[in-house]
Amino acid sequence: QVQLQESGPGLVKPSQTLSLTCTVSGGSITTSYYYWNWIRQSPGKALEWIGYISYNGDTEYSPSLKSRTSISRDTSKNQFTLQLNSMTPEDTAVYYCARVFGPITAPQRDIGSWGQGTQVTVSS
Repeated sequence: QVQLQESGPGLVKPSQTLSLTCTVSGGSITTSYYYWNWIRQSPGKALEWIGYISYNGDTEYSPSLKSRTSISRDTSKNQFTLQLNSMTPEDTAVYYCARVFGPITAPQRDIGSWGQGTQVTVSS
C-alpha cells in the first residue's frame, strides 16, 4: 500500500520560496501510469490543484500558478518536490501530495492516495 508524507517548513516569510518534499513508500514514483500531484486547500476554499510530475518525469502546472511553480523529483530517494516562489499570505494553506492514476487537474479527496497534508503559513 503506497504511503505519501509531506515535509517542509510550516512558516514562510512573504517573498520567500516554499520548498516541500513528498516522500513515497510502498510504490515507485516511476511506475506507469501514475501522476504525482501537489494540491492545496486554503481556509474556507476548495481544493486547488497546483501541478504534477508524471511517472516519466513530465510536468504540468496550474495556469494560475505556473509562473511561480516548479515540481521535480529524485528517483533515487523516491521523492518529489514542490517549489513555489514569491510567497504571499494568500498562499497560506494545507499542502497535500497525492498519487493519482492518470493526469488530473481537478483533484477529489476520495480519488487516489494522499498524504496527511502539511500546514504552510505565510507571515512576516
